[in-house]
Amino acid sequence: MLNISGLEEGIVLDHIKAGMSTLVFESLNLEKLNTEVAIIRNAKSQKMGRKDIIKIAGGLDQVDLDILGYLDHNITVNIIKDSVIVEKRRLKLPTRIYNVIKCKNPRCITSIERGIPQVFELADEETATYRCIYCEEKYDR
Repeated sequence: MLNISGLEEGIVLDHIKAGMSTLVFESLNLEKLNTEVAIIRNAKSQKMGRKDIIKIAGGLDQVDLDILGYLDHNITVNIIKDSVIVEKRRLKLPTRIYNVIKCKNPRCITSIERGIPQVFELADEETATYRCIYCEEKYDR
């Protein structure tokens, strides 16, 4: 069995769909962190069959929970202090996200003007559909 040492202080992103850890890693810009990050792929899971896990040393301020909630709101965020899970957070779809999705409408102001943030609002929670606040273009995950 593979043994990955525990964290004294940090966060563990659990219940990531198998194969999605690379997308989560890149979307959260974890490569820019100056701390330890461990990715465990295809771990056995009673709940999911297979899952990915990401362990990050340090505080919760290193992770944007809105991006994480957008990618997969079923991911569990475990906060570790003194090698013990002190809190488990369940994510939800964020109501507004910034610079995660790029508007695909070529006539949108964000496609024409540089430096304008890409801002999307949750249009339909049931279908996880977002819409651009500038042109109303819809985007399904």
